[in-house]
Amino acid sequence: MNLAAIQSALRERNIDAWLFCDHHHRDPIAYRVLGLPQNLMVTRRWFYLIPAEGEPLKLVHKIEAGHLDSLPGKKSQYSGWQELFEKLKAMLANQRDLAMQYSPNNSVFTISLVDAGTVDLLRGLGKNIVSAADLVAQFESTWTDEQIQSHFAARDSIDAIVGESFKEIGRRVRNGGTKEHDIQQWFMQAFERENILTDDPPIVAANANAGNPHYEPHASRPVPIREGDLVLLDVWGKKNTPGATYYDVTWMGFVGSSPSARMQEIFHIVRDARDAGVKTVLDAVNSGRRIAGWEVDRATRGHIQKAGYGDYFIHRTGHSIGTDVHSNGANMDDLEIHDERQILPNSCFSVEPGIYLPEFGVRSEVNVLVRAKSAEVTGKIQREIVII
Repeated sequence: MNLAAIQSALRERNIDAWLFCDHHHRDPIAYRVLGLPQNLMVTRRWFYLIPAEGEPLKLVHKIEAGHLDSLPGKKSQYSGWQELFEKLKAMLANQRDLAMQYSPNNSVFTISLVDAGTVDLLRGLGKNIVSAADLVAQFESTWTDEQIQSHFAARDSIDAIVGESFKEIGRRVRNGGTKEHDIQQWFMQAFERENILTDDPPIVAANANAGNPHYEPHASRPVPIREGDLVLLDVWGKKNTPGATYYDVTWMGFVGSSPSARMQEIFHIVRDARDAGVKTVLDAVNSGRRIAGWEVDRATRGHIQKAGYGDYFIHRTGHSIGTDVHSNGANMDDLEIHDERQILPNSCFSVEPGIYLPEFGVRSEVNVLVRAKSAEVTGKIQREIVII
């Protein structure tokens, strides 16, 4: 935990304090931001207050009194509910505006972890609860120089693997055949060779299956890849090193000599929508303008809507990327939520529009890394459907 940085961020936002609380590991964000052990047995409520100025304060149950000992600050203990209430009241006496893992109307639902009852309790004490969403983004989803380099290392491996995968699909189709799950397992073997970790195997989807954004191939329901098929590959992973960050891309390929005119049309619309989203980010960062995630989604989605396929783009434009493939920074989203979180320097996210038709789906995904005064697409950029 970087106490000085957290307190500085609170002062910049004119927030009195950041209040963390948990029981039964309901708030994993708290453990990551504070650097608490993930294996604590937590059966009682604890509270940790970081004020914008001064010493942090702890409130823990007497039977789990040591749970916050790794953190700086003055400790109080409680046992009964009356004692908890009185000591919490005293702990917060000098604070009014409290940042918590809360989002009004559950808008940013990945952040909205504090329960309604606790919010009621604190409001009953006269406290104003504000969202910690931007604070969480800053302390969970911005990268160190070492993490940026780990992303580039994952990029180098994964871009090479994706390029080779298209060749492998072609070889197998023309030498006895292959299935989606077979290619997925080929990816996992390649990941092992390249020291790449992933939370889930890549998506390998042909034709109509590519129209399901979260399709999962299985050995129990084998689907062949044949001549004339359009194939979607969604591939994400990170190097097997401490603190490494993910790289996440989606590419399209066609098994045969020439995709249909319809396939080409849809791919070009998706590609140009992707590029519109990226340009929105680059223009804002290069001009020094602050930009929120919803703006990128609106630019990308607007292009697809103008082409007449808005109803077939059924998910947000992109997600924050970090040590988890879906991190807690700003998402590129004006569909599922209106994401007003700012895109912060040293953060990374995907831009991945898609059009999902009954007969096939197309998605094209790149990663964008934003720095203080510049932004870049970090990997190869697909311009045309790969001919397999």
